[in-house]
Amino acid sequence: MSKSITFIFFFLFLYSVSSVQSIPPSSDILALQAFKAAIKPSSIPSYSCLGSWNFTTDPCAVPRVTHFTCGLSCSSGNRVTELTLDPAGYAGTLTPLISKLTQLVTLDLQNNNFYGPIPSSLSSLPNLKNLVLRLNSFSGSVPPSVTFLSSLVSLDLAHNSISGLPNSMNKLTSLRRFDVSYNKLTGSLPKLPPNLLELAAKGNMLSGSLLKSSFYGLNQLEVVELSENFLSGTIEPWFFQLPALQQVDMANNSFTLVQISAVVSSNSDLVAVDLGFNKLEGNLPVNLAVFPRLSSLSLRYNKFRGPIPWQYSRKATLNRLYLDGNFLNGSPPAGFFGRQTSLTGSLGDNCLQKCPISSQLCLKSQKPTSICQQAYGGKPKS
Repeated sequence: MSKSITFIFFFLFLYSVSSVQSIPPSSDILALQAFKAAIKPSSIPSYSCLGSWNFTTDPCAVPRVTHFTCGLSCSSGNRVTELTLDPAGYAGTLTPLISKLTQLVTLDLQNNNFYGPIPSSLSSLPNLKNLVLRLNSFSGSVPPSVTFLSSLVSLDLAHNSISGLPNSMNKLTSLRRFDVSYNKLTGSLPKLPPNLLELAAKGNMLSGSLLKSSFYGLNQLEVVELSENFLSGTIEPWFFQLPALQQVDMANNSFTLVQISAVVSSNSDLVAVDLGFNKLEGNLPVNLAVFPRLSSLSLRYNKFRGPIPWQYSRKATLNRLYLDGNFLNGSPPAGFFGRQTSLTGSLGDNCLQKCPISSQLCLKSQKPTSICQQAYGGKPKS
């Protein structure tokens, strides 16, 4: 090979190296740099995922030996598809430039100390399926732009300080699981996404009646957890007629009445109901025993009175029953005590007579006679 040809190859090599070095960082790298810059350096332990992020190399380069050892997953096209942080106590805000990670499928920052608002720019992540921000200190309202995340399947905002939800939540047509428990939500729930499977909004300050408009068309909803709020009024028949309903927890509210239709589908999958620690009055709802698969029922610490319906004792699927802390009277149905299958729970702290002390159901003592007489206007009814 002549010297001139060798020189040409050497020149081309130098040119190619200089060209690579002059290529500006990709949008993903710029976004990750901004993401780390928005976190207080003092909250980034050297052993943590973020502690290993060193931008002298491409975060999607393989193998990752000393840089970007965890926290990221990439596609075959060297685009970031998952950002899942370790719970290392990172403190900072979530940069709006996170929107530049346009191939992101999962964003999981749970169990850290992020604070401030949820950036509206998240709406620019068309492929995002899983958004997990639980156990942080995010505040303010969820921006309406989040409802443009058409691919979102799971949204977990539990244990933050979020004070509001968009009225357009029903636009999230792909959403299956939504958890906004233990925040600062007030008022009523908005109209919920139509394909929702699981709803959890425990431990907020929701108030007023349970609105049918919020749940309209939710034919796939299986789990509803609304305990520890300030909901009140009547639980109307439409609620227990939601066709896919399986588990209901609305304990620790201020409901005063529950109405359940006598017409129950034989295909109903309702297995667990907890309405304990409310202000429910009147007789125990007999029609709860109509649900063919009901196995767990708690109506404890309400204001129910009158006898326990015999239908409850004939419910073969029922294996957990808590009726304690009411003003139920009469004798408990004998069917509770001769069952072939065990029944756990409590009938105590009522006004019952002849509750056999040999039964675990009757271990908690009944109310004093004076309280029962007062509750029934002078004398307890048998």
